[in-house]
Amino acid sequence: MKIKSQKMYTYGHIFNIIVTICSAIVLLMGVFIFIGAPYKTTLGLDESITKEMLTAEAQGRATIFTIIGGYLFLFSLISLILGGAAKKWPYPSKKANIAMAIFSALYLNIFNVIGAVYTIKAAEEDPTQRDDQAHMGMRSKRIITNTFSYILLVVISVVWILPFVFILFESFRVETTSQVGYIIPKQWGFDNFLYLFSADCNFILWYFNTFIVACVCCVVQTIMQLMMSYTLSRFRFKLRKPLMNIMLILGMFPGFLTMIILYQVLKGINLIGENALGGLIIVYCASSGMGYYVSKGFFDTISKSLDEAARVDGATRSQIFVKILLPLAKPIVIYTILTAFMGPWGDFIFARIIAGAKQAGYNVAVGLNSWLAQDMISANYTHFCAGGVVVAIPVIVLFLFLQKYYVEGVTGGAVKG
Repeated sequence: MKIKSQKMYTYGHIFNIIVTICSAIVLLMGVFIFIGAPYKTTLGLDESITKEMLTAEAQGRATIFTIIGGYLFLFSLISLILGGAAKKWPYPSKKANIAMAIFSALYLNIFNVIGAVYTIKAAEEDPTQRDDQAHMGMRSKRIITNTFSYILLVVISVVWILPFVFILFESFRVETTSQVGYIIPKQWGFDNFLYLFSADCNFILWYFNTFIVACVCCVVQTIMQLMMSYTLSRFRFKLRKPLMNIMLILGMFPGFLTMIILYQVLKGINLIGENALGGLIIVYCASSGMGYYVSKGFFDTISKSLDEAARVDGATRSQIFVKILLPLAKPIVIYTILTAFMGPWGDFIFARIIAGAKQAGYNVAVGLNSWLAQDMISANYTHFCAGGVVVAIPVIVLFLFLQKYYVEGVTGGAVKG
């Protein structure tokens, strides 16, 4: 009987929290209609603005929201407060359980009603098993905590993924290319994707530009960052600590602070406009050694005795790095490759500045953004959504196949620093 009462109260507590949250939202909606928006504004034929009171229908809707939300919120909140005394073992309060049953019945929380009845009966049968009840209390808390953790994660996941679902739907909409007031397309098709790869569109050029920059930066940044991390992890030399501190401090400053001077420098060597790809590669790779933090932490977790044993056998530093440490540091290598690829792939601000108005120097982010201009968005909005889907595919594929190594690289590199 005690186990049944604990289970019922667990389910009832979950039900209480859900009702409390939902009723609070409904109550706030009603209050907002009454207080926050008591008038509706209309524009007359002579362009004069007039304010009128809410219609009877709107007032009635606000009244219903306020009454129902307030009613459910009040009784669910009281039940939450009574819950501590109602299921407090080994001597649960009989009065609290009776009150719990009454208040829960008023808003149809059957779980708490049954839990209260079971608790009263269980207390009359055997109220002295303290260890058993403490164990059940811990189990109930764990069930409640896990349940709400899952609920929270589901809500966050839905909120996070909804924009991507909307973009995906828009990319398959073919009845019009402009923005509309609905989400589900009336006509489905691949017209938007076919347009991206047609001769009338520069999307392939932008995509190729982005791919070249990302791949080159991925290789160069990975090599430089891993070599810097190995050096700072294995060697001890003068000014090592100040060098690490200087790079750490410089890395705290946002990159856009240097955009103006970088633009002037690249302009002086003619790496802007149509030649922007070379400028992007130089800038992206120039400071890659400053991102040593995670990689160095991972190298610190690998025993130095391996290096010493290899040195005794006659191996050089480069052989130790390439043939011994890198195979053991596979997670951090893949993590470095992914981060080095992601930066250039999704960059917009700096690429937009140095590309200017020359479409030959656009990357895919700048090119797609040009379709959102006021004079182009009506004819290219669905094309923009289709382009966003195509751009996301390589990143999604990489993360799906390399997720395990990515997580191991992050967690392994955070152990030491």
